[in-house]
Amino acid sequence: MTFLWESIAFGPIHSRRLGQSLGINLMPVDEKICTFNCLYCECGWTLEKNLNAREPYPLELVMEAIERKLAECVRTSTPVDSVTFSGNGEPTLYPWFDKVIDRLLVLRDKYYPRAVITCLSNATQLHRPEIAAALKRIENPMLKLDAGTQQMLDTVNAPIVPVDIEQVTDRLCEFDGNLVIQTLFFSGEREGRAFDNSVEPAWSQWLARIRRIRPKRIVIYSLDRETPALNLHKFDKPYLDAIVAKLREEGFNAEAY
Repeated sequence: MTFLWESIAFGPIHSRRLGQSLGINLMPVDEKICTFNCLYCECGWTLEKNLNAREPYPLELVMEAIERKLAECVRTSTPVDSVTFSGNGEPTLYPWFDKVIDRLLVLRDKYYPRAVITCLSNATQLHRPEIAAALKRIENPMLKLDAGTQQMLDTVNAPIVPVDIEQVTDRLCEFDGNLVIQTLFFSGEREGRAFDNSVEPAWSQWLARIRRIRPKRIVIYSLDRETPALNLHKFDKPYLDAIVAKLREEGFNAEAY
């Protein structure tokens, strides 16, 4: 069983990583639209035909929904620690994503000036200058890097458009450390072949990219909800804590959830 958000603005919900998080979903409420087809995605499988099959929400509709939810939270004295782009797929695929960011910065300062703006992104749209610039304008860009090699990326993230891990890494480096890397560690099988992105040589290959990117923070986690693929295995908290310890030995600010 998979899960889709049913509105543009939702919550706030308590997030393990973000506190009281007011969610923003820029994708349709009845299907996932993404450039990845991750084995573990709670939203289910990506259908390639969906990438360009639906008319996006009009910009004004999106902004009205966000402001209405922010005003409601103020009216009900509901705390908001983060305004978070997540939802049913990859938020940076929304055609006016940069304009949403510009206008949200104004709304955030009006309603919740102490809240951060977070975007959970798979980093596949950083080749578009307006997307990279928009993500650099917010406090908390959380960008995915689950793999250290092209083969591992293709295995666990299964992109449905061409994604070159070297190009993605180069663009992550352009944030000059002002980003959060989020990585999901797990093991399993795909098409009868076993994988584990937490052990050698996968670990050292991933760490080499982290050393190049030098993020301000690394967030690691494992499976938490039902997954569309079978034969996947979750790592427990002590295992993740051991990974965090190795990252801290390298001088990184790292946390496990």
